[in-house]
This record gives sequence, C-alpha cells and structure tokens, in this order.
Amino acid sequence: MHAAKGHFLFICKPSSHPIQQYLTGIEPAEHRETVKRGRQRFTHRYRWLGDVPLRDGDDAMIVNWLTIEIINPAGEVTYRNSFVTDLAVDRDTVANLAAAGRARWKIENENFNTLKTKTLKTKGYNLENNFGHGKHNLSAVLATLNLPAFAFHTVCALAEDLWREAMRQQARRSRFFEHLRSITVFLVFPSWRNLLETLAFAKPPPPPP
Repeated sequence: MHAAKGHFLFICKPSSHPIQQYLTGIEPAEHRETVKRGRQRFTHRYRWLGDVPLRDGDDAMIVNWLTIEIINPAGEVTYRNSFVTDLAVDRDTVANLAAAGRARWKIENENFNTLKTKTLKTKGYNLENNFGHGKHNLSAVLATLNLPAFAFHTVCALAEDLWREAMRQQARRSRFFEHLRSITVFLVFPSWRNLLETLAFAKPPPPPP
C-alpha cells in the first residue's frame, strides 16, 4: 500500500498478530457513543493505541491499533473487531475509521456476493467463483459485462421509483429478471417506462402487434 502511495486500514485479529501483548497491563484511550436503533439504544465503545509494531522483529512496521465493541441495552457485547492503520487515530477519528473498516464486509455482502451463485435464489446474476477466466475467453467477457450491468441496476435502485416498485412487486431480484426476460420475448414495449410500469403492475402490457 505504501509503495502505491496509499494508506491502509486492515482487520487485526489478536490470534494472528502480537499487538495484543502490548495491551496487557495498560488502559488504552477510550471513547463511547450512543447509537439509537428503533426504540433501543446501543453503546459503541472505541479504544485505540498508537505506535505499536505490527509483528515481532526490529524491522516491524509501526502502526496504530483500534477496536470497536457494540454493547446492547442489556450490557452484552454483540460485536467486536479490531483494526490496524497508518492513519492518525484519536477521539475525533476513531469512530469514522472503525466504520470504514467495517464497510469491507458491506462491500463483500452487498456487491460481490450479489453476483455469485450462492445467492442465486434471490439475486439472479449467476456469476460463479472462477479464477480461470483468462483474458481471451468468452467467460471473461461475460464476467466483465456483468459488472456494468450490476452498476446500472444499482443506479436504477437509487434513482428510479418505478424500478424500485417493480422490484418490490416481484419480491425477489431473480424473479424480476426472469419476468423481464420472459415478457420482452413476446411483447414489444414502446418505452423503458412502459416496461417498468408493466412489471410494477401499474399498467397493463401493450397489446401484441
């Protein structure tokens, strides 16, 4: 990351890093925030420690460590994770850094997993895990085309009310795409809007020519 002139914010598991030994016997700086979810209030507890070696050895990179714990109204810790970064960590930045670190799983679940077949029943993109596409195969072309299609559908979900209503009516993303493919085989729609209105059951389909 440094060679690319970038910064890093990575998960730091205590079982795989010796940083935990530097926390023994000390009390790291702490910051708490109350977050309301519905009628319940949760406590986000942050702790951090600066300038600790990432691994054993005199040549170890020096990093900043932070952790987040989410505590429910009953006082139980429902989430805990820790991170290392080369960015400055203090009371003003620790919450945003922890949120950025946790966003990795949001990207994984809401983007990558949506494209994979393990979510075939609800998503419909059918992109399998395959590390052998290469650069000269049709499968690589299809995989590449899948990405802008997903980006386009994401924009529709954010900006197009009829798209969202059509999705809601079909209940599942895969069913939406199944109906989209089927109905356009037999009918010609005068406009994109007219197609979405039909899929959203807001207007009957046009009569066949």
